[in-house]
Amino acid sequence: MATGRMSRRGFLKSVGAMTAAAAIAGRVSMPKAVSAAPAPSGKLRFGVQTPPQYVTYKDLLQTWQEVDELGFDTAFVFDHFMPISSDPNGPCFEGWTLLSALAAQTKQVKVGVLVTGNTYRNPAILAKMAATVDQVSNGRLILGIGAGWFELEHTAYGIPFSTAGGRAKQLGEAVEVLKLLFTQEKSNFTGKYYQLKEAPFAPKTVQKPYPPILIGGMGPKRIQPLVARHANIWNFFVRDGDPQEAKQICTKFDEICRKVGRDPAQVEKSVSLRPPQLTGTTKEVHGRIQALVDAGVQHFIISLPSPYDRVLLRRFAKEVLPTFRPA
Repeated sequence: MATGRMSRRGFLKSVGAMTAAAAIAGRVSMPKAVSAAPAPSGKLRFGVQTPPQYVTYKDLLQTWQEVDELGFDTAFVFDHFMPISSDPNGPCFEGWTLLSALAAQTKQVKVGVLVTGNTYRNPAILAKMAATVDQVSNGRLILGIGAGWFELEHTAYGIPFSTAGGRAKQLGEAVEVLKLLFTQEKSNFTGKYYQLKEAPFAPKTVQKPYPPILIGGMGPKRIQPLVARHANIWNFFVRDGDPQEAKQICTKFDEICRKVGRDPAQVEKSVSLRPPQLTGTTKEVHGRIQALVDAGVQHFIISLPSPYDRVLLRRFAKEVLPTFRPA
């Protein structure tokens, strides 16, 4: 795994911000399972991610409202304080406050941050943020979270940045804290990184027992067991959308699920689609996605760089989406 800033940025440019974040995520230990949210329905889902860098709020809002009207299932921003796939000195909105505004002005689409950097926020504070957005959206939040990875950002803003293993262990504790707060009237937790003492939590989320939890990351020894125990959605990285690689990753993950006592069908598998994967005829695009479906992927998120290509979104919604949805 690359650790230098230049190599990280080069990687980001080649695979896209969200997928790189998933690929670079660290590893965590296997904490005990807490009560699980409902399993995915099993149908294919299609979403859009709009990195909020080098873009105006007006453009973001118009794009999200169109995504909502076009019938996409999900919409995501990212969680960074500076641009990550271009000059870091440029404009970049904060993800969660932006998400709340966008959630208030959409109607149907499920909304989320792909993914929240756990290093940026105490999980108790994140739980309050998530409950607020779930209330604002009337139960449309997907709670995305990952270990955190962008070292330059941490250095610039004075945010502690530990080893990959340390960040991963923090994530494991954070997920436990989130679930406790969502499901208990008062919560107690004594961990290495986080503590709760008779912590109240109200109002609860609209979704019961809590919003679907999406965890992004690839580490097979720690991240994937954590996902298997706790997540409703797993977001992972596949180079160039290779279906054979996706099949191998999904097969190994299913084995991890069984080892920790979880039915693999309870975890929806999610990957990103980049614009080059959406070029060509409708038949060609359908074929690329179908190959990933056959490999086990159920949720496809178009990672759309700014300026957002809304013509591409319209074409996809008009020509490709219907080929995967029964009339």
